[in-house]
Amino acid sequence: MVDVTTEIVIQVPVEEVSVYASNPENAAEWYTNIKSVEWKTPKPLAQGSKIAFKAQFLGRQLAYIYEVTEFVPRQKMVMKTSEGPFPMETTYSWEEIGPDTTKMTLRNKGIPSGFSKLFTPIMVAAVRRANKADLKRIKTLLEE
Repeated sequence: MVDVTTEIVIQVPVEEVSVYASNPENAAEWYTNIKSVEWKTPKPLAQGSKIAFKAQFLGRQLAYIYEVTEFVPRQKMVMKTSEGPFPMETTYSWEEIGPDTTKMTLRNKGIPSGFSKLFTPIMVAAVRRANKADLKRIKTLLEE
């Protein structure tokens, strides 16, 4: 199983961090591997929203649709995909630790199947590395 949790402290109010991070249209700006995003359901973001992502990960082109399964503004967003060789659940959570300071947590978990199962240890390391880079990027963008 892949289960990677990373977090970062961002010197920006929780409202601003959560609004930016939970907007799929911003994903390509702060996610290194995301190349494009397309809404599959009407805006705004809500439980049940579906968003198509195109990404590059470990040298492979990936296309998948996430469904938002939980959305609590300013607190938490959970998205899941069940298609492909690596079904994934991604959770964002935001915690106000001061009036202008937010702890953002990013968790990815899933169970690789088929051929992907052989590469689980490599995938864990790659996901951890990518998540750390993505959180550093969102911190830099929001703190500018």
